[in-house]
Parts: sequence; C-alpha cells; structure tokens
Amino acid sequence: MTLAGAVEGKEYIISAIETEDEELNAFLFSLGCYSGEPITVIAHRRGGCVISVKDGRYNIDSQLAEAIVVSE
Repeated sequence: MTLAGAVEGKEYIISAIETEDEELNAFLFSLGCYSGEPITVIAHRRGGCVISVKDGRYNIDSQLAEAIVVSE
C-alpha cells in the first residue's frame, strides 16, 4: 500500500521508496523518509497529504505519496 491509500492517524512503517528520480529520492531522504522509518498520515488533502515523520510535519503532493510504500 502507498501513503495515498493510508488511513489518517494510523502509524505505518516505510517499506520502500519506489521512484526512478534520484532527486526525488534525495529529497525524501532529507525529510527522513526511508525504509524502516515510522510515518503517519495526518490528513489527506486535495492533491496530496500531510504527513508526520521524525517529529516534523510535511505537506507532500500525490506523486510523492504514491512513491512511498508502507506496511502496518
């Protein structure tokens, strides 16, 4: 499952980042989004979602949300 389909308020573990774009990969890594890291969707918004990772809140677009694969 990707973050786009995640339930709001539930904590997940990042399984993988599925993107061929190295710049996008580096950006997500700088936010703390990498395999094994806990992540929570705070709210789904039109065109993206608000996430909480490593004591920070970020607004990401739907392309980024689809690239982050999570498990329970």
